Amino acid sequence: MEERNKTLGEFIIENQKAHQYSSGELSKIINSIRLAAKVVNYKVNKAGLVDIVGAAGDQNIQGEDQQKLDVYANEVFIQTLINREIVCGIASEENDEFITVEGLDKSHNNKYVVLMDPLDGSSNIDVNVSVGTIFSVYKRVSPIGTPVTLEDFLQPGTAQVAAGYVVYGTSTMLVYTTGHGVNGFTLNPAIGTFYLSHPNMKFPEKGNIYSVNEGNYIQFPQGVKDYIKYCQAEEEDRPYTSRYIGSLVSDFHRNMIKGGIYIYPTSSKAPKGKLRLLYECNPMAFIAEQAGGKSSDGFTRTMETIPTELHQRVPFFCGVEAMVEKAEEFMKNAK
Repeated sequence: MEERNKTLGEFIIENQKAHQYSSGELSKIINSIRLAAKVVNYKVNKAGLVDIVGAAGDQNIQGEDQQKLDVYANEVFIQTLINREIVCGIASEENDEFITVEGLDKSHNNKYVVLMDPLDGSSNIDVNVSVGTIFSVYKRVSPIGTPVTLEDFLQPGTAQVAAGYVVYGTSTMLVYTTGHGVNGFTLNPAIGTFYLSHPNMKFPEKGNIYSVNEGNYIQFPQGVKDYIKYCQAEEEDRPYTSRYIGSLVSDFHRNMIKGGIYIYPTSSKAPKGKLRLLYECNPMAFIAEQAGGKSSDGFTRTMETIPTELHQRVPFFCGVEAMVEKAEEFMKNAK
């Protein structure tokens, strides 16, 4: 079978031997995410036809209005993971606390925890712009046979055993890594199967796209302002192109394929940054590094940050290695 025609299921089976200390659970987790993504994809694609768009009337732990599809996606992913009997705990951006999964026999014997942003960029739902799902998998650090603890979730990104995202766009793609490179799978909606469409994904060595919400320019740190001016200068291969969707999955996905940097810095409005370390930054950083890119908070590597709380926010610079290093140079020089 040609490499590009492999299904996600076939790819998982073939690569299972590469999963350290896994007796199949990690493969089952990816399979569960594949299933939940197909269900959510179906709802996302018909969201304009039914009363599932718009706000649900509640706010999540972040104080953001929960979109109805947010709530639905959260429930689908949680239930799919619980029903498969493969995880001992789940943390979601939409839930205040982590969820303990004891298993049918109440043994607490499962080895992995999953952290996720079930519907990233959901404010874009009502205007038909791409949204996505982000997930991250860790091996528990608490003893098997006991309930999960907060420490199982507050692990540095370097401890991730898998991470990925689903982008629900003009085509639906699932992109993930288990630490052996990054592969992308595109859904054939006619038969409901993901096929390997983007094997061994890599950031280009050079990029010419910068993705940042320039509307917040006045509130940015001086280093970010200086880097934006650098991107806009008519010198060498610049000015760069500005592209900002406001959906992390979509912006990251484009920048990995075409070559760019994504920046969500601190600001006077968000002094710690806005993106969540555990649900957004760490998984994207893992994927970026596996694809030859780089990720940091402007000074230090994202995945070496020691988390202190479930919903911790951090500044985020991620993309082509050379572009991130140049942005870090401006940050350092502005201190």
